[in-house]
Amino acid sequence: MPEKVSKSAETVKIGYLVFVLFFAFLPLFIMLVVSFKTNEQFMANPWFFDHPSEWQFENWVIAWGNVRAYIFNSIFVSFSGTAITLVIVLMCSYVIARYRFPGRNVIFYMVMATMFLPGTVASLVTLFNLLRELGLVNNLLALVLMAAVGGQVAGVFILRNFIEDIPKELFESAQIDGAGHFQQIRHIILPLSLSIISVVCIMDFLASWNSVILPLLLMRDDALLTIPVGLFRMDGEYVKQYGQLMAGYAISSIPLLIIFLFSMKFFVKGLAAGAIKG
Repeated sequence: MPEKVSKSAETVKIGYLVFVLFFAFLPLFIMLVVSFKTNEQFMANPWFFDHPSEWQFENWVIAWGNVRAYIFNSIFVSFSGTAITLVIVLMCSYVIARYRFPGRNVIFYMVMATMFLPGTVASLVTLFNLLRELGLVNNLLALVLMAAVGGQVAGVFILRNFIEDIPKELFESAQIDGAGHFQQIRHIILPLSLSIISVVCIMDFLASWNSVILPLLLMRDDALLTIPVGLFRMDGEYVKQYGQLMAGYAISSIPLLIIFLFSMKFFVKGLAAGAIKG
């Protein structure tokens, strides 16, 4: 009887996973199907591929020509903003976690309190006026700056706890050997916290990559748009070329897939470490 119950439970689990995976991959499948069609083919058969001889490969060529510059802009903004954020998060978390000084907890809770400040949407006018005064309107550096200042709080909150759990003897031994603060960060914190750092970086990278409001507000030249706004512009005002649009969506997802393929091991490890700590 217990074996029958366990088999039934496994069947239910597998069925649930198949159900979830089906609806998770269905939009991706439809996106690929539509990317090889003209509008007429899409209206006639929106769910399945046509014969390969009728596939519209020029949709991908046109889409690549449209989104190429947008992808490079997004990569530049996201990588630059994430790198700056990581440097700030590492230094701030290191100081708060490693040293005991008056007001240490007050500073930490004040940093955490900034999470309750109004977001970008609530401060658009003030933010736009500030960036205009700095001469950063229609400049990718404005997006890099905003990406760099947007993810420190969550990163400090996550990383500080992990640094506190690193044995103090490692830092003391490094200090005896003459290691400075940056050397301790490089040789102790980075190797031991690589998994959780990858979680922080991926979260910040995705937030920057998917940002729509600021690029739409600040960028004037089409060549400076990032991929979300560029795809929005591709949508068209009157006639939508669904095949080209879906091909653009598919191409724009490739950089994210590559990043996840190379960092998934560290990402899952970091999430598991956070769950164990919790």
